[in-house]
Amino acid sequence: MTHFQIVTIGTSLGGFEALSVLLGGLPKDFPLPVAVVQHRSCEDSAAFAPLLAGQIQLPVIDVEDKEKIREGHIYVGPSNYHLLVERGHFALSADEPVMYARPAIDVLFESAADAFGGDVIGVLLTGMSRDGSAGLKKIKASGGFTVVQDPETAKHGRMPAAAISAALVDRVLRLEEIASFLVELCVPRGVRHDRRQGQHSSRR
Repeated sequence: MTHFQIVTIGTSLGGFEALSVLLGGLPKDFPLPVAVVQHRSCEDSAAFAPLLAGQIQLPVIDVEDKEKIREGHIYVGPSNYHLLVERGHFALSADEPVMYARPAIDVLFESAADAFGGDVIGVLLTGMSRDGSAGLKKIKASGGFTVVQDPETAKHGRMPAAAISAALVDRVLRLEEIASFLVELCVPRGVRHDRRQGQHSSRR
């Protein structure tokens, strides 16, 4: 049985395309909640979650304050608010931007580490700032697991490269490899085996 309780993902420029690939690769029975922060403007906030939902199998929620955390859902932080993880629910904050961003990836990652300790997976994708590095550091220090997109597969590699250079990363993966790796981490082995058996049976 996996001990992880939540996946947190941060991205910036090029993030929608990267999220479509990563989240689109997760099966509809993926067992963990997934919290997502994407740097973006207020103008495209309303359209972001519905557009993302059209690319993936899991339900996508545009987070409201005190939103309950449920397994198998994708939670997208709204623009112009920090997204914080608390035990059992999310919180939204209008505190000052961090690294010129609100929502900030560091805030998501650090709050998740505070709430869930070593049961957090942090994933950092394409982007042009250094946001996310401090948050990954806290996840690692708390005993969690950190994954960074290979900068060579990122539309903008500065953000993942900054985390890698700070030696904060457990695994560096090509974008198209991350979803299957998360399944390996988060789906119990017996369930993965049963799913493969079902796939084999369906081909007969």
